[in-house]
Amino acid sequence: MKKASELTHDKASREVLENNPQLETAWTRYEKMLPQCGFGEMGLCCKNCAMGPCRIDPFGDGPDKGICGATSEIISARNLVRMIAAGSAAHSDHGRDIVHTLLLAAEGKTNGYSIKDKKKLLVIATEYGIKTEGRDTNAIAKDVAEIAYAEFSQQQGELRFIKRAPEKRQKIWRDLKIVPRGIDREVVDTLHRTHVGADNDDLSLFLQGLRNSLADGWGGSMIATELSDILFGSPKPIRSKVNLGVISKDEVNIIVHGHEPTLSDVMVAAVRDKEMLEYARSKGAKGINLAGICCTANEILMRHGIPIAGNFLQQELAIATGAVEVMLVDIQCVMPALGDLCQCSHTKLISTSPKAKFPFATHMEFNEEKALDIAKEIVKVAIDNFPNRVAAKVNIPDVTMDLVAGFTAESVSQFLGGKYRSTYRPLNDAIISGRLRGAVGIVGCNNPKQVHDLCHIRLTKELIKRDVLVVTTGCSAIACAKEGLLTPEAKDICGPGLKEICDTVGIPPVLHLGSCVDISRILVILCNVLKEGGLGEDFSDLPVAAAAPEWMSEKAVAIAFYAVGSGINTFLGNPFPVIGSEKVKKFLLEDIENLVGAKFVFEADPVKTADMIVKLLDEKRKKLGLKPVAEKN
Repeated sequence: MKKASELTHDKASREVLENNPQLETAWTRYEKMLPQCGFGEMGLCCKNCAMGPCRIDPFGDGPDKGICGATSEIISARNLVRMIAAGSAAHSDHGRDIVHTLLLAAEGKTNGYSIKDKKKLLVIATEYGIKTEGRDTNAIAKDVAEIAYAEFSQQQGELRFIKRAPEKRQKIWRDLKIVPRGIDREVVDTLHRTHVGADNDDLSLFLQGLRNSLADGWGGSMIATELSDILFGSPKPIRSKVNLGVISKDEVNIIVHGHEPTLSDVMVAAVRDKEMLEYARSKGAKGINLAGICCTANEILMRHGIPIAGNFLQQELAIATGAVEVMLVDIQCVMPALGDLCQCSHTKLISTSPKAKFPFATHMEFNEEKALDIAKEIVKVAIDNFPNRVAAKVNIPDVTMDLVAGFTAESVSQFLGGKYRSTYRPLNDAIISGRLRGAVGIVGCNNPKQVHDLCHIRLTKELIKRDVLVVTTGCSAIACAKEGLLTPEAKDICGPGLKEICDTVGIPPVLHLGSCVDISRILVILCNVLKEGGLGEDFSDLPVAAAAPEWMSEKAVAIAFYAVGSGINTFLGNPFPVIGSEKVKKFLLEDIENLVGAKFVFEADPVKTADMIVKLLDEKRKKLGLKPVAEKN
C-alpha cells in the first residue's frame, strides 16, 4: 500500500490514514483491483445482451466485432451514451424531488418547508408565463411546481429554459435536432437506442447523447437549482469552515452526506431545536454539531453556513475519527462500504431515501410531509448514541480552513455592480480591458486513481496566477476550500488584474457556486455575460472553459457533454472509456467542434491543462479583438 502522502494532498486525510493503517478505504480497494480490466477502460466491452459479454481486441489479434456485428465505434459510443443517460437521470430525479417538495409546501402539506425566496418565485413564474399580479404566493408556487413537473414527462416541444441560451446557440441545437423535448423522454430515448439491435451509428448515438445531456443541464439540473432557491432561500455569501477538524470532540456529531437538500435543510432546524439541545446535554454532550460531506454539505453550507467535513474520498475517514454518532445519507456518491465500516465503530449509518438503501444501515425513510418530525427522530438517535462513543478511539485531526461560499448568478452581479445597480458590466469590462484573461469552471469528483484533491488545487492555482477567475462547485469546491482558495486572502497568489478585482470587491479569486447540480448557475452567469454585450454572441465566443480534473461519476459525463454541447471547451483529467476506438476518440477530441463549437481535451497533468486553457482563452480573446493579457513576473 502506498504511503498516505502518495494518496491524498489533504493533511487531515493523511493523518486519519496514518493513524489507521489497517483501515479499508477506497484507496485500498483500488489497489486490490489492479490491474483493472483494460478492455473496460478502453470502452471495448459490451454486455448489453446475453449473447456476450463481447470484447474487441484493440491490437488486431482477436475479434474486431461483437457477436451481433457491433464495431468498436458502436460499442464505445453506446457505452458512453448510456453513462450520459444514467448521469442525467440522477441529476434530473434530484430536480423532480425538489419540484415535489415545492408543490407540497405550496399546498400546505408539510411541516418543514415554506417559500423562502418570493422574489425569485416571481421571476421564475414570469418566465413560465404564469400570472402573478394580485395572487397569493402559494398559489403562484403551486403553478410553478406543476409546470416544472410537466417538463419531466413532456413528449413534444422544447424545455422552457432552453430559451435562456443565446439565439445563436439555440439555432445550433435546432439545426442539429438536439433540443430536448422532455427530461424523461430523452433518457428513455437514449436507453432505447442503446438496446441491442437499435441505433448502430456512432454519430447518431452521440447526437442523442448531447440532447440527453442538455435535458440535464438546461432542464433537470436548472430546475433543481432555481426551485431550491425558491424553497430554501437563495444563497448569499457566507463564512464557514472546512475539513475533518470541524468534527467536535465534545458534541453529538451528525454528518449529512449525499445530494438532496430536502432532508439536510430541515436537519439544520432540528439540531438547533431547544428541546433537542437540552436532550443532548442530558446525555453528557455540550451540544449538537451538524457537518456535511459532498454536495449535501454544499447545499447547507451555501444557505446556513454549516461546516463541511470533507469531499467524496473523505466519507470513510470521517467515520474513522471515532467521533461521528450518525452518518446520515440520502442519494448519490454514498459508498456501500460505509455499512461495513460502521460495523467496526459506534457510528450509526442511517439511510433515508427509498431509492438508496445500504448494507448494515438503519433505514428511516424520509417523507416531506413529516419532514421536521423525522429530522428530530434522527437527531434523537444520534444523541442516544453519544454515550457509546469510545474515547480511546477518538482521533480528530486538528485541521480546518476558513472559507467564503454562497455565490450565485444574482449575487455576482450585485457584488460587481452594487446593491442598487446590479450589473455584469464590470465583469465584462474587466475581461475586455485585460484585467481578467477569462473565467473557468472547475467542477467534479475525487477519484482514487489520482492523488486526492491535488489536481483540483494545482489547476486552480495555476489559473488564478494567470488572471483567470475560477468558479467551482461540488467536491472540487471543497478541495479548493481546504487549500484556503475560497478566502479573500488567496488574492495574494493571483495575477495583478485578478488581485486588483479581489481587493476592490472583497471577494475570493475562486467563487463557490454550490453543489454539482448547481453547475447550471454557471450557464446562467454566461447567459448574463452575453446579454451584457461586448464579448460575442454565443458561449463558444467567450474566453471561458470548463474542467473536471478528478471526475469519476456518470453525472460528470452528463455535465461534460452539456458543457461541450453548449459551446464550452471541457478539459478532463481522466479520459472517457472510449480510447479503444480511434474514430470515437477523434470525434470527441476534434470533430465534435465542427458541430457544436467546442470539444473535449483529455489531460492528466493539471499544469499542462492550465497551459492549454490559457492558450485557448488567449485565442478566444484574439478572435474577439481584445488586447493580450500581460503575464505576472
